[in-house]
Amino acid sequence: MKQFSTEAIILRRTNYGEADRILSLLTPNHGKQSVIAKGVRRPKSKLAGGLELFAVCKLTILQGRGDMGVVTSSRIKEFYGDILHDYDRMQVAYEVIKQINKATETVTDQAFYELLADSLKYLNDLRIDWRLIELWFGIHIRALLGDDLNLLTDIEGQPLKADKLYSYNSDEKAFFYSLGGNFDSNHLKLLRLATYKSPKALNNIGGLELLNWQALRMLVAA
Repeated sequence: MKQFSTEAIILRRTNYGEADRILSLLTPNHGKQSVIAKGVRRPKSKLAGGLELFAVCKLTILQGRGDMGVVTSSRIKEFYGDILHDYDRMQVAYEVIKQINKATETVTDQAFYELLADSLKYLNDLRIDWRLIELWFGIHIRALLGDDLNLLTDIEGQPLKADKLYSYNSDEKAFFYSLGGNFDSNHLKLLRLATYKSPKALNNIGGLELLNWQALRMLVAA
């Protein structure tokens, strides 16, 4: 048996037995971990206050011979409680966790943990438009999965031009020229900026309300 301490973000939690809870965690250095928090649902549990959703937790885990570790101590390092005050960003937070959980079933990379932690941090800042965070996350998780958006050339391999409108072909994973397209130069500029700037920096861009956000949301989900 070995014991280790780690930061962790809860991906999923399931009640077990009368007072226990099984947790799926994402950690920066130990990948995804399945653990049990014994007695955590009891009113006087010392573990309960350190195992919250939308939080970075500091945990000590006892790893036995089986696949499931046991949480022996817990405390909150960062709690992003302001997410709970806004329905839209709370829904984005749940979706972010869902996508990270799915992505890390087959891939282990510290970058997924960092993306999740950063996404929760930005969502907790009520000054940042939640749509920018959703867009930023969508672009970056695609990149981590090797499915980067091509923001340089169209479906014919020609450079995307500022004076044209484009639609997106999800099968070909490319933009194509279209008179009735949803994406103009302002959309493309925002998408390009989102590949290397933070949501906080993107929030300072003017004219965001003029963009077709439904099309942008569908694009990063394609």
